[in-house]
Amino acid sequence: MAKQISELKLGILGGGQLGRMLIQQAINYNVTTLVLDPDPDAPCKHISNYFENGSITDFDTVYSFGKKADIITIEIEKVNIDALEQLEKEGKKVFPQSRVIRLIQDKGVQKQFFKENDIPTSPFQIVNTKEDMENSNIPFPYILKLRKDGYDGKGVMKINSAADLDKAFDAPCIIEKLVDFEKEVAVIVARNANGDMKTFPMVEMEFNPEANLVEFLISPSTFAESLQQKAENIAKNIASAMNITGILAVEMFVCKDGELLVNEVAPRPHNSGHQTIEGNYVSQFEQHLRSIYNLPLGDTSSITNAIMINLLGEKGFEGVAKYENLEKILAIDGVYVHLYGKKYTKPFRKMGHVTIVDIDREKAIEKARFVQKTLKVIA
Repeated sequence: MAKQISELKLGILGGGQLGRMLIQQAINYNVTTLVLDPDPDAPCKHISNYFENGSITDFDTVYSFGKKADIITIEIEKVNIDALEQLEKEGKKVFPQSRVIRLIQDKGVQKQFFKENDIPTSPFQIVNTKEDMENSNIPFPYILKLRKDGYDGKGVMKINSAADLDKAFDAPCIIEKLVDFEKEVAVIVARNANGDMKTFPMVEMEFNPEANLVEFLISPSTFAESLQQKAENIAKNIASAMNITGILAVEMFVCKDGELLVNEVAPRPHNSGHQTIEGNYVSQFEQHLRSIYNLPLGDTSSITNAIMINLLGEKGFEGVAKYENLEKILAIDGVYVHLYGKKYTKPFRKMGHVTIVDIDREKAIEKARFVQKTLKVIA
């Protein structure tokens, strides 16, 4: 007889907020969770069944940690893939599969994959040196991205002219044509081992221009149904082409001419899906669990309008975090606060998020703007 979900231990590489929210859902299924993270005070520390303080990029550490679990998943892509491959060879289930993580770890390989699989994406060029950048066939201004280790807006810069090349990354990169887009949107797709797939409704994102982080997210989108359907199909096509098991977040640009171009993908729960906890019948975290345990996928429909705000550390503050005006925003109906258990704040550090739900979209936006200017993370 097949093992029950509660009999299969879940190992999570990375103990940040994504792991924390995944564990909060796993508790509802009596799943035993094991977490590996380099931070001795990681957000997952006190809510996991077993917490190990160690490197997620070291072969031996990841390998010996993985031996303790039945299913291994990630909450960050920067992990030791060789160890995961070895664990897979020995019969451990790794989702997303190590080959998927390898593909996503390198933005050059990722863009090449899009091209080979007819996934619409902006023109790009792989470059290794500053000389390559100077001789690029993509005109200035363009976007320069590190091929590896970029996250949360880090590892991305705009190069306006040859004069900017002095400050360009001195590492393997990709150059992307600057896209004149109207809005950045995202679709999260889930796929289980049976190949069943479900997408969450498309969401619209607004970015903090200084930190290049998602600051504000609106669900569901008000773009035409046909465009939303197209975005969901693109996400499904990528998940199928990758043959992924788990959740895949697909970030896209809606261009001024109505075309959709894929920007990047992430094979794990994602910032663009936090609002699903209150805003949808199933959350992205529960859907990820259902996917990797090969269970029937849940109903992704929106219950109501949901707006998600990232709670970032205020500029000019560093130290033990204090949440200013928390009472004021909790006095408003439909406001849900998620703090990530991080003791210390610093400028633009993700300290939590707030979801605002309302059957009236404009009211939800109005409340969200109030929360955004009222609730501050200081020290």
